[in-house]
Amino acid sequence: MSTPFTLTVCAEMVFTELPLVERVRRIDALGFGVEIWDWTTKDVDALVATGARFSSMTGYVRGTLIDPEGADALLATAAESIPVAKRLGIPRLNLHGTGLGEGGLPVQPVEVVTGPMWVAAVDTLRRVAALGAEHDVVFCLENLNTAVDHPGVPFARAEDTLALVEAVGSPHLRMMLDLYHAQIGEGNLIELCRRAGAAIGEIQVADVPGRCEPGTGEISYPAVARALAGMGYAGVVGLEAYAADGDSERALRRFREAFTF
Repeated sequence: MSTPFTLTVCAEMVFTELPLVERVRRIDALGFGVEIWDWTTKDVDALVATGARFSSMTGYVRGTLIDPEGADALLATAAESIPVAKRLGIPRLNLHGTGLGEGGLPVQPVEVVTGPMWVAAVDTLRRVAALGAEHDVVFCLENLNTAVDHPGVPFARAEDTLALVEAVGSPHLRMMLDLYHAQIGEGNLIELCRRAGAAIGEIQVADVPGRCEPGTGEISYPAVARALAGMGYAGVVGLEAYAADGDSERALRRFREAFTF
């Protein structure tokens, strides 16, 4: 048995008893790629020195999609993020509908997304895609859930991020399709993956409820894996989950097993 996917693991959520650089080494030693969040809190030199294969990171520091000042901040900090991504060999930089603060809450919450906000978001993302084209990186817009983890984030649903990505129509803007968030917000995951198709830049996974590894909740990830392979997806699947009962090695093993057939 083997996997048609490239499997990666978010270092922010497993082996949390270890310093981050040691987490990266453990994940790499177990044969996975590595994902990180905010690069400004990291010792980038130390991460480079691990020799690990990095897959994605947060691609901005602050900003929003929907107002001129926020858009300028997002573009400026995205530009600052690109050289760091290049040093780490990271091809995908993650974006959200607005900047996230303490506890994953939006810095600038939005209760109702208006038509002008949609227009502004498309304009901002066109600028982001142009920046990606200039530097040969791909920005990925992630769907989130507002019911449990990120109340007040605009453009949170996968159908929203897909609509924005398709409106821009650039190979340098894709979806970071997070199936944990999508299960809470929308469900019908296999059809969602098929609908998103070529717009997907990466798949992220965790089970529901609890946001732990596959096999701990209600999502049949082996079925999702077979459906992804059946639609021709052979890209990255990233585990962005906590380890059930704190056993990170078991969590990574369960993750690999769910996507191996």
